[in-house]
Amino acid sequence: MLISTAYAQASGGSAESQLVGFLPIILMFVVLYFLMIRPQMKRNKEHRAMMGALKKGDEVVTAGGMVGRITKVTETYVTIEIAQLPEARPGQEPQSVEVTFQKNSIQTLLPNGTIKAI
Repeated sequence: MLISTAYAQASGGSAESQLVGFLPIILMFVVLYFLMIRPQMKRNKEHRAMMGALKKGDEVVTAGGMVGRITKVTETYVTIEIAQLPEARPGQEPQSVEVTFQKNSIQTLLPNGTIKAI
């Protein structure tokens, strides 16, 4: 009396109409790939190539913002000269401040002569 009879409903249609229902979701993933994932993969590839090409004398910017000249390159680390100390006594070599960073922390390779222009 109080409960009405429940009837089974027919399926939503053919497989083709179900595919059309998923089309907006598929389209969103394609757009996401071309706008976000693919450019990020390209940037990562360029950064790996830049890290592989680092050599002594290159001027770089680290992820922390330090600017310096590379003095030593190893497999995973780079030593960077970040400052020259005031001139030493006559006959002594000028001393410099050097810091060791992981290669991954090198953000940008600068054109030679940039440090003097700063």
